Amino acid sequence: MNMQNLMAQAQRVQRELEKANAEIEGTTFEGESGAVKTYLTGNMQVTKIEILDESVLSDKEMLQDMIMVSINDALGKVAKMKEEKLGKYTGGLGGLF
Repeated sequence: MNMQNLMAQAQRVQRELEKANAEIEGTTFEGESGAVKTYLTGNMQVTKIEILDESVLSDKEMLQDMIMVSINDALGKVAKMKEEKLGKYTGGLGGLF
C-alpha cells in the first residue's frame, strides 16, 4: 500500500470517527432508578433530573442514592454507545475517545 492510499484511508477513518463522535454527543441518554430519571448528553453533561414519585422527597439518603444510581445508569449507556460506535476504530485504546 503506498503512502497516498494510506493517508487517504487515515483521513476517511478520521471523518468517520468525527461523525460517530458527533452522533454520540448529540444523543440524550436516560438513566433511571426507581423514582428518579436523569438525562445527560453524550459528552456527559447532566441536562435534567426528574423526580417521578414525590414520596421519596421525605427520605434524603434514599433520594441521593437514587440520583446517583440514575446518573451512573445513564453514564453506562454513554459508555456502551461509545464502545459500539468507536470501538472498531480505537481497538483497545480504552477511554481515549
